[in-house]
Amino acid sequence: MKIDLPRIPKELSPANFQDIFNVEDPELKNCLITNTFFDHENVDKVHLTNMVVKNSTFQNTVFNNISLMDVSFENCDFSNADLSQASIHRVSFKGCKLLGVNFADSRFGNVLFDNSVLNLSSFGHANLNKVIFENSILKGADFYDCKLIKTKYLSCNIDGVSFDQTPLKGIDLSTSEFRGLTVSLDELRGCKVSSYQAITLSSLMGLVIID
Repeated sequence: MKIDLPRIPKELSPANFQDIFNVEDPELKNCLITNTFFDHENVDKVHLTNMVVKNSTFQNTVFNNISLMDVSFENCDFSNADLSQASIHRVSFKGCKLLGVNFADSRFGNVLFDNSVLNLSSFGHANLNKVIFENSILKGADFYDCKLIKTKYLSCNIDGVSFDQTPLKGIDLSTSEFRGLTVSLDELRGCKVSSYQAITLSSLMGLVIID
């Protein structure tokens, strides 16, 4: 499965994320942001489009109803940020730290999480369409009551992830590793797993396997 990558102009103007306070509507576009610290802020309905953000931190910042389109984040830290009710389309997170991020009730389309840490992140009630988690760590992440469409977990650590109330039909977990998941038998129907994972899941569900 291929996803649409962010569509970003070749020429970008340097900017600082603090510039968002200097405009009537909280919007930034067609710019390059590097080494910005935007921690512990609270800003509603931010719009970011056609831009690159590198080596910046947004720890504990509240971005309710944020809209992201055609944005590339590289080596950014969103630890414990609130991105609930977000609209995230054609966005990539590469080498990012998203520990404990709240993505509840958000909509994702053509999104890549690559070599990123999403431990304890929450995606409750989110809609994920064409989303790839690749070489990332999602220990203890929560996908409660999510809609997963063409979503892939490639070579990830998903130990302790909860898929409670989230159907996994057509979802491929076979290249990822885990010792335990929160998931029911009904939700697992149609999920793709390796033979080793099948044994692990069987034991978690109380089956006694005899060779």
